[in-house]
Amino acid sequence: TLRRSSGGRPRQVIVGDVDDTPGSSEGARLVSYGTDGRFTLGVAGGRRIQAAFAAPRHRVVVGEESEPFVRDGRNAFAKFVSAADDGIRPGDEVLVVDDDDALFAVGRAELSGAEAEAFASGAAVSVRNGVASEDDANAGE
Repeated sequence: TLRRSSGGRPRQVIVGDVDDTPGSSEGARLVSYGTDGRFTLGVAGGRRIQAAFAAPRHRVVVGEESEPFVRDGRNAFAKFVSAADDGIRPGDEVLVVDDDDALFAVGRAELSGAEAEAFASGAAVSVRNGVASEDDANAGE
């Protein structure tokens, strides 16, 4: 479903049952459109990109020591990056994953793929949404 602004401009693409009430959070957000014409990924959109493209496309791989922080929505720092797609440019939407391609978060690349691997300091990915761990999701059952 495509949600539009009051002026008719596309704002979000939502999958699932959607309540058209403004501010409703039903359904899963695939992408939102920014005023600059670029889109921002939601977790559901990240999962679709992950399924559509084989690793390492659109991915930044981080070590397990940063997993809890990235899943919590904190930025992924270059010192923890073990691999990254060479096609990533600063400003691109990327997936933050581990060596087994488990999705930790989606966000905006602050560095190119090569820089993220080479640099020892600084934020590599500005995380927009962290993905709750499978253990946390199963704890409520």
